[in-house]
Amino acid sequence: MKFNPKQRTSNIILLISAFVIVSLILWNTNIFFEKFKQEERLKIQNWAAAQAEIDNSPVDEELGNLPVQILQNNTTTPMILLNKDGSLKTHNMPEDVTNDTLLLQRKIRKFKNENDPILMSYKGEELATLYYGNSEVLNKLKYYPVALLLIIFLFGAVIFFFFKTNKASEQNKLWAGMAKETAHQIGTPLTSLLGWNEILRSENINPEITKEIEKDIDRLQTITERFSKVGSKPELEVHDIVSETKKAYQYLKRRSSKLIHFSFDSEIESLPVQLNLPLYNWSIENLVKNGIDAMKGKGNISVQLEKNGNTVNILISDTGHGIPKGDYQTIFNPGVTTKKRGWGLGLSLVKRIIEEYHKGKIKVLSSSKEGTIMQISLKAVV
Repeated sequence: MKFNPKQRTSNIILLISAFVIVSLILWNTNIFFEKFKQEERLKIQNWAAAQAEIDNSPVDEELGNLPVQILQNNTTTPMILLNKDGSLKTHNMPEDVTNDTLLLQRKIRKFKNENDPILMSYKGEELATLYYGNSEVLNKLKYYPVALLLIIFLFGAVIFFFFKTNKASEQNKLWAGMAKETAHQIGTPLTSLLGWNEILRSENINPEITKEIEKDIDRLQTITERFSKVGSKPELEVHDIVSETKKAYQYLKRRSSKLIHFSFDSEIESLPVQLNLPLYNWSIENLVKNGIDAMKGKGNISVQLEKNGNTVNILISDTGHGIPKGDYQTIFNPGVTTKKRGWGLGLSLVKRIIEEYHKGKIKVLSSSKEGTIMQISLKAVV
C-alpha cells in the first residue's frame, strides 16, 4: 500500500511541526527551570548571609530586623546547616534528622547532588556549610517536561486509535458492501445458467457436457456463498479439520498444472474444529494459489497438519522466491501485493476469515529464497 506524494509530504510536514513544537516547549521549560534555580540559589545565599550576620554581630539599628525577616521568609527550601566541625547546627526538614545520623547523611548527599553547598563565612572566617535541596515548586517544574511529553504521547495515541478504528470501520463497511454486491452480481447470471442447463438436458445433449456445466455452476454457487458470508457474521459448525483440509487440497490438486507437485501429510487422523466450510476452504485455496503464483507455476506445494496441545497448525509450504522479512506483517494489509496485476485482497481476506471469524491466527512462519511456509492456527473443540 502506497501513499500518494501529497499525503506523504503532508505527513512529513505534520511530523516535523510536532517535533519543533515539542522541542521549543522543552527548551523554553529548561530555560525557565535554570532561571528559577538561580533565583532560588540567590535567595539561599541571602539567607546564609543573614544567618552569619545574626550569629556574629548585634542587630544593626539601620538594618532593623531585616536579617530576621530574611530567615523567617525562607520556608519552602529544605536546608541543613552544619557547623565547621561537621556537627548539626540547624535544619528545616520535616523529618527529625537530629538523632538519625544515617538519615542526615542521606539528605546531605541528596542535596549535594541537587545543588552545590554554600560556605558561610563572616569577615573572612569560615563558620559553617549550608546544604540545600530543590523546593517543591522547582521539583514539580523539573518533572513538568516529562509530564508534558506523557500527555502529548497519550493524546497522540488517542488520536491514532480513533483514526485507526475509524479506518477499520470504513474498511469493514467496504468489505461488506463489495462482498454483498459481488454475490448479487454473480447470482443473476447463475440463475440463468441453471435454467439453460435444464434446457440442454431436455434436448438430449451429451450428459458429459451438462455434468461439466453443473460443476462450474456448483463452483459459482460456492463463490457466491463465500462472498455473501464475508459481508455478515458467518455461522461456525463442528467439522473434522483433517478431512476438510484434505478436500480443499484435493480440489486444487485436480485443477492445477502437472508441473506442480502436491503433498499432504497429517500427524493426526481427525480433530473437531469450529469451521465455516466455504470460508475456510477459501482460505486454504488462497494460500495454495499464492504459493503457486510465487513458484510461477512450477514447484512443490505441501500441506501439513500438526497438533500442538489444544491447537492445530495448518502449514502450507511452497518453493517460491520467498517474502522479505520486513514484509511479514504488511502482506496481510489490504492493497499490498507483489503481483503486477494483483489487487492485494487475497491475504487480507484470509486474515479476516481466520482471525475475525474463526478466532485463530495466521502468520508467515518462515521464508527464504527456497520458499515460504504460511501457518494457520485454530483451536480444537474440547
